[in-house]
Amino acid sequence: MKEITANMAGMVLNVLVAEGSEVAPGEVVLLLESMKMEIPVESPSAGKVVALNVNVGDFVNEGDVLVTVE
Repeated sequence: MKEITANMAGMVLNVLVAEGSEVAPGEVVLLLESMKMEIPVESPSAGKVVALNVNVGDFVNEGDVLVTVE
């Protein structure tokens, strides 16, 4: 399993995948907002989303696990 983590602290602005979704390498899975900028978070590999660990509006810190893909 691969864990997609936050590369910086921020608020979850939008979640673009759901549990069970298939993702491709480089596909944007969610958007973070930090310092009034939108930061796309991409999947590093292809797979199936098995867990969404955040919701829109959640604040995350750098390194927090956002999505798990298998």
